Amino acid sequence: MSRFQFVADNSTTYADRGGVKRLCELVEVERSSYYAWKAGAPARDARAAAEAEVAGRIRAVHDEDKTCGAPRITAELNDGVDPGERVNHKRVARVMRENSIAGYMKKRRVRTTIPEPSEQVVPDLLKRDFTAPAPGQRYVGDIT
Repeated sequence: MSRFQFVADNSTTYADRGGVKRLCELVEVERSSYYAWKAGAPARDARAAAEAEVAGRIRAVHDEDKTCGAPRITAELNDGVDPGERVNHKRVARVMRENSIAGYMKKRRVRTTIPEPSEQVVPDLLKRDFTAPAPGQRYVGDIT
C-alpha cells in the first residue's frame, strides 16, 4: 500500500483531527503530492484498463502459438492495424513479463569436448593379443 493510498483511506476517519493535513504530516508526504496523486487516479485507471486490453490481445496470440516471444507477438499485433492502435515492442515485453507470459526458449547445448579431425584412430593390428611365439616378434608400448 502506498502512503498516498493510506491517506486516502483514512482521511474521512480522521477528519475531526485535521484530516488530510495531519495524515500527510504523519506519513511524511506533501499535501500537494497527495492531491496530485489523487487527481491522477482516473488516468492510472484508464492506463490499467488499456494494459488489460493489450494483455488480452497478447494472450490470444500466445495461445495460438506458445513459441512466440515479444518481438513476434508485437509484429502480429501490429499487422494490418491502424497507426493509432499499434503497440510498442517494449510495452508488449513489459505486459508479458507482468502477466507471466513467456515464449519457448530453446536450451543451448554447450559442447565442451571437440575431437581434432586430423587425429586418426590407430588401428589395433594385434587384435589385443599381446602373446608372442618367440622373442622380438611383437613390440608394444605404454606411454602412460
